[in-house]
Amino acid sequence: MIDLDALAARLADVPGVIGVVLGGSRARGTADEHSDTDLGVYRRGPMDLSALREIAAEHPGSTVAGPGEWGPWVDGGAWLKTPGTKTDLLWRDLDRVEAVLDEALRGVVRCEQQVGHPLGFFSYAYLAELATARVLADPAGALTDVRARLDPYPRELAAAIDRVYGFEAGFCIQNAETPALRGDRFSATGFLFRAIGCLVHVLHARAGTWLATEKNAVASAARLPGVPGDFTARVDRILGSADVHEAKALLADCAIG
Repeated sequence: MIDLDALAARLADVPGVIGVVLGGSRARGTADEHSDTDLGVYRRGPMDLSALREIAAEHPGSTVAGPGEWGPWVDGGAWLKTPGTKTDLLWRDLDRVEAVLDEALRGVVRCEQQVGHPLGFFSYAYLAELATARVLADPAGALTDVRARLDPYPRELAAAIDRVYGFEAGFCIQNAETPALRGDRFSATGFLFRAIGCLVHVLHARAGTWLATEKNAVASAARLPGVPGDFTARVDRILGSADVHEAKALLADCAIG
C-alpha cells in the first residue's frame, strides 16, 4: 500500500494546495476489502495541475481531471493506480466549503444532480467530508480552522435538514402511490428510493452524525439511537417490492411527518 503521509506531503507542496485529508471509510475505520483510498486535496484559487499530473504519472494508467471536469460538485481529481488499492484524489475548494458552511448556518441546504451520486449531491456533504476526515497535511492550519466550526454538529443545519428533507420524504411516498397501483415499478421505486434517501439524512441530522454520500447510508442509519431495530430489513422490503404502505409505516415509526 502507498505511503499516504509521504504522498500527502508531496501534494501539499503543489502550488495552490493548502491541505490534504484521508477521507471515506478508511478515515472512519469502516473500510473493507473493496474500499478504495480517498484523499481530499484542498485548494484556494488555482492549483498547479501540471505538478499534480507529474505525481500521477509515477503510477502508470492513472487519470487526472481538472476542476469542473467531473461535474459541478465533485470538483475534479485523479484516479491513481497505486499498489494494493486504487487511490482517489478529490479536489476541493476550501472557499466553497466555507460558503456552504455559511449557508448551512443560515438554514440553507441544497441537493443537486451530480454524476456518480444517484441520490444527488447534498451541499453539506462538503462539511461531512471534512468533519469526518483525518488530516494528513495542513501547513497553515486552514483545514483545522474550518473543522473547528463543525464540532459540534451545527443545530441550524440539523433543523434545516429535518424541515426540508423530512417534508420531501413524505411527499415522495405520496407520489409513489399512483405508479405503484398502476404497476409502474420503475417510477414507484424511484420515488421510494428518494424518500428513503431523505429519511436517512434526517435521521443522521437528528443524531448529530455526519453523512456524506449514499454509500452504506442505510446501514449507518440503522445504527443510530432510536431507529427501529429492523430498519435495514424494512428498507430492503420497501425497495424490493415498491411497498408504499410499508414506507409510510417506516416514516411514522421514525417520527417523520
